[in-house]
Parts: sequence; structure tokens; C-alpha cells
Amino acid sequence: MDLRTEKTEKAIRNAFMELRAQKPLEKITVKELCALACINKSTFYAHYSDIYALSETLEQETVLSIVNSIPDLKGHSAENPDVFTRALCLAFLSNISLIKVLFAGKEQNHLGVQMERELKKVIYRKYPEYQKDPEKDILLSYCIQGAYHAYLNNMSVDTQTFVQVVERIVKCLKPLF
Repeated sequence: MDLRTEKTEKAIRNAFMELRAQKPLEKITVKELCALACINKSTFYAHYSDIYALSETLEQETVLSIVNSIPDLKGHSAENPDVFTRALCLAFLSNISLIKVLFAGKEQNHLGVQMERELKKVIYRKYPEYQKDPEKDILLSYCIQGAYHAYLNNMSVDTQTFVQVVERIVKCLKPLF
């Protein structure tokens, strides 16, 4: 990517994040984003088809960043789901400021859905039999979505307490894996 394209991309993303922190996604217009980024509309459309495509790109990059920040993700096994869940919670919490902006309001559930999809891809590569086992598939959904929604409903709880409680819950589920 050349320097001009890189600078334009950064301006678009920064303007979007600033606007997204102030208002719901559906209220952001290309016109106001372009004014804030100091670009014209044709430049924006050369990069993205619309505001939703930009948002989706940033959301996907955030999810992949969270998934990739889990240490030794492929090394986690069914024998230690509590360690995996702890790493997942910590990876999620380390990106919380970005998550609060991108996945605010109506977009809140998108993170859980996208996290589940990306984590299952990795897990199914290591344990392909899980994909064909409804019990394992449901259990994975429960652990991933449960940890995410538990956080959403308990944001005031300190990180250490939150992670310890989720870890204990998953330890109880361990025999099901």
C-alpha cells in the first residue's frame, strides 16, 4: 500500500471511530465522515462500498485481533477449557475500549456471533469431530457466548473476579468436553 493510500485509510478509520463513539452506526453518513476525514466522497467509495462495509471491516479486524491475541490458541485442548476461557476473557478485555465503540448499541450482539464463528473455525481445525457433535458444538457456543454476555451484564465487576468466576464455571463444564 502506498503512503497516500495508507494515510487516507487511516483518516477514514479515525473519522469513523470518532463518529461511532458519538452516535449509532445507522446515523453516520458518508458525507459527515468525509468532512471529518478531509476527503471527498469518491475517495471514500474507492475504499468502501458504504458505512456498513467499513464498520464490518473494522469489526472483523477486531475479532481476528482478539482471536490472534489468545496465546497458543491452537495448543489449547479439550482437557483444559478453563485455561482457554481465561485466555479468551483476557484477550477480550484487553480490547475493550475498541469493542465498546465498534459494538455499541444494536451492534452489541455482533461481537459474540463473530467471536463464536472465528473461534469455532480454529477449534474445528484441531477437533473436527466437534463440528459433527451437536453436544460439543452447543457447549462451545455456550462457553463463548456465555462469557461474552456475562461480561456485558457485569461490566462493573473487576477483571480478576470476572475471569475467576468464568474460569470456575467452565471447570464445572469440563467433564462434558
